[in-house]
Amino acid sequence: MSFVTDKPSSPTGRINISGLPPPTDNTTTTTTTTTTTTNTTILTTTPTTAISSSSSSSSLRSVSTFPSALLADPPPPPPPPPPPAVPICSHEAGFVQPSSYLRPRAPLYPMAPSQPERAIDREEREGLRAIRNFLKVRRSYDVLPLSFRLIVFDTALSVKESLNILIQNGIVSAPLWDSKSSTFAGLLTTSDYINVIQYYFQNPAALNQIDQFRLDSLREVEKALGVAPPETISIDPERPLYEACRRMLESRARRIPLVTNDSQTDRHLVLSVITQYRILKFVAVNVNDTQKLRKPLGEIRLGSYHDVATASMDTPVIDVIHILVERSISSVPIVNSEGVVYNVFESVDVITLIKGGVYDDLSLTVGEALKKRSPDFPGIYTCSLNDGLDTIFDTIRKSRVHRLVVVDDNFRLKGVLTLSDILQYILLEGEGDETL
Repeated sequence: MSFVTDKPSSPTGRINISGLPPPTDNTTTTTTTTTTTTNTTILTTTPTTAISSSSSSSSLRSVSTFPSALLADPPPPPPPPPPPAVPICSHEAGFVQPSSYLRPRAPLYPMAPSQPERAIDREEREGLRAIRNFLKVRRSYDVLPLSFRLIVFDTALSVKESLNILIQNGIVSAPLWDSKSSTFAGLLTTSDYINVIQYYFQNPAALNQIDQFRLDSLREVEKALGVAPPETISIDPERPLYEACRRMLESRARRIPLVTNDSQTDRHLVLSVITQYRILKFVAVNVNDTQKLRKPLGEIRLGSYHDVATASMDTPVIDVIHILVERSISSVPIVNSEGVVYNVFESVDVITLIKGGVYDDLSLTVGEALKKRSPDFPGIYTCSLNDGLDTIFDTIRKSRVHRLVVVDDNFRLKGVLTLSDILQYILLEGEGDETL
């Protein structure tokens, strides 16, 4: 069985029958166990002159749909093409990605009145089992693209320097490296910057010292705030992708670094970082059986639908930051007085507001803050309770999606579906019922 990835399994770009890279001695990587071309830069206290980059290549291709001969029911007629998706980056109303971007469900999979519900359950289980089997035979390394850029932060860097580097390179996280012990020291994410903001909000007299604050002091901030420190999780790139997914779920991490051991120096070697989005896109491209996951979200109740945290366009940004911390979430839907979704404020939006070490913009309203988003912001995506994971996997395959807002026909908020929800469902739903 072959599979599609962001990188070819061999220098010619062909994929052999096993789907695994053939042995080669012609590597240009930072590790002796992979065939990925990598630029790795460890940034110290003089970071601006040390950044290097390489162009990323992407060769993701769609795969054919599941063969109709293997389906329990006759294949439905092909649906009409969906309207073009035009992400709108405005902060005003009317920019929400319409749920019709996903394939309409009713014409696609009509249910015969006499068809028992258990048949759908059986097909759903078959799709989940196929995904799990795929994840168990693929290595974590397989998700990596052919060429990518890796920036590693020395823990001696200041918070301000690291923030500027993230913005300059358009990234939202980076592995940390302790140069004193030559060991992997965890992952820097937007949550760390939000914790720093919370700390200085509670201790305004210390704000003038923020430029001297260094990354190796982040754990002290978490202790002062009473926030549980994130687990320093990682996985060897040769371990199964299924294992990486389980570790992400257990630690509630949205990304996991690939860390191997250099056989020559017997020290850690950070290879890359893989995210939930990249894993789910890898599945969407390579596993035809995602088309079997047709049960509506409203039936499987996948996502969050009760006590969903929201804010309005007039809510101060600092209040939204408090919500992100208290709920341990990464986004807050922005709604009007009638519950109509206007936008979503994400934790990464905080990075734009504090660039350059200026924290005055945190007093802005959400509406004013969203105007500062980059012009290439992809927009937000919505779905309905009638959509299934089959259509959502199609969306993930075509677009960079990190969450979907669940709305009704009038765009009123019903809930939020995150990639963590999807990952947990495909790994754990009905797992105990499977025969080994």
